[in-house]
Amino acid sequence: MNKSQHLSNKLFRDDIEMLPIRKGFGDGLLEAGKKDSEIVALSADLVESTQMQAFALKYPDRYIEIGVAEQNLVTVASGLAAVGKRPFVTSYAGFSPGRNWEQIRTTICLNNRNVKIVGSHAGVSVGPDGATHQMLEDIALMRVLPNMVVVVPTDVHEAQKATLALAKIQKPAYLRLAREKTAVITTEKSPFEIGKAQILQSGSDITVVACGPLVYEALKAAHTLTGKASVEVINSSSIKPLDEQTITKSAHKTGCVVTVEEAQAAGGLGGAVAELLARTYPVPVSRVGVHDRFGQSGEVQQLWQEYQLDAPAISAAILATIEGKQK
Repeated sequence: MNKSQHLSNKLFRDDIEMLPIRKGFGDGLLEAGKKDSEIVALSADLVESTQMQAFALKYPDRYIEIGVAEQNLVTVASGLAAVGKRPFVTSYAGFSPGRNWEQIRTTICLNNRNVKIVGSHAGVSVGPDGATHQMLEDIALMRVLPNMVVVVPTDVHEAQKATLALAKIQKPAYLRLAREKTAVITTEKSPFEIGKAQILQSGSDITVVACGPLVYEALKAAHTLTGKASVEVINSSSIKPLDEQTITKSAHKTGCVVTVEEAQAAGGLGGAVAELLARTYPVPVSRVGVHDRFGQSGEVQQLWQEYQLDAPAISAAILATIEGKQK
């Protein structure tokens, strides 16, 4: 492991801490609200599920309950941003940006409004809620919008740091969060910066670029391949802007890349990395993600196995990509 990243000392242990990533957003929003009185919060009747309740209780005069109306949610936020407020808006990712994408495009991005859109309960790990709530297309939807920043934190600590960092920038941004408890792999000392990727483990045979909860699955896959392949694992929580320098430099070193994400591979992190390397340094790129399918009901581990997103599937993709590079 890369010591400069200050990762958890419980990596690969059964007692690794598990916490929901969205908790980090709630903690970060409360902290940001203490520092900046212009920050306001808006929710679409999901204040507790999206971890906005602590802010709402602490600052009731800066919290607006919009109701089940995601299109109004972002339009009102755009108006507040136009008069100098710094709105954070929350809903399930299936509804925001899933239902209100056009309003985000026209009222926020076209005017470069300073609105932070927080999409919770993203990915197949929503589990039994099923396909309607398992948002897989949001990264692609938001990445394509001009002016939009896109961040997918890997754990609770990174979500808190990302929230604080986004509060400081004067641009529209999308923060993608998962619902279930996930492994806490970073610590309070771990670095985070919008636009920067972190090399969590150095390697020479292949580069794995991952985001969100699946960064830990990528680390586990690399760990199981010790002695068989030297795997460089990069956490790319900042998808837009993408850390082009770190990813391209790693591809130069290893000669092949696997991307890993709990989302549609087309247009998501996999799409972003493939587009980058096609332009800067073409090498074989394999994409672990959901491939042109919707989600379905199931437990998290079952779904990760079904959609080939877990550590064993990532290990297989790594070995196959290395083999393809050598032909």
